[in-house]
Amino acid sequence: QVRLVESGGGLVQPGGSLRLSCVASGTIFTINGMGWYRQAPGKQRELVASIAKGRTTNYLDSVKGRFTISRDNFQNTVDLQMNDLKPEDTAVYYCNAQITTYYTADYWGQGTQVTVSS
Repeated sequence: QVRLVESGGGLVQPGGSLRLSCVASGTIFTINGMGWYRQAPGKQRELVASIAKGRTTNYLDSVKGRFTISRDNFQNTVDLQMNDLKPEDTAVYYCNAQITTYYTADYWGQGTQVTVSS
């Protein structure tokens, strides 16, 4: 069974930094796209950043220049480095991956809370 486990959330002051990490485990043949989503209270889940297997990246406009997504195809991990955090970045952040086992499916982590507040 495939699992995605996130770590690295927490409370940080505006202007601070956090690094989120996500590791995929289980019977995995290959991992295609990976990404980070977030959902703030009362809002829809939105894509924050994505990275293809070839490392092409895509970012939400409001995080460009502040967040950096990276992946390790050997360790099956995806990280999100978040700098210059703002209160509007406060949300639960979810790791997502398209993983091929005996078939290809979308998998989600359990979510990690990021709170930006003074």
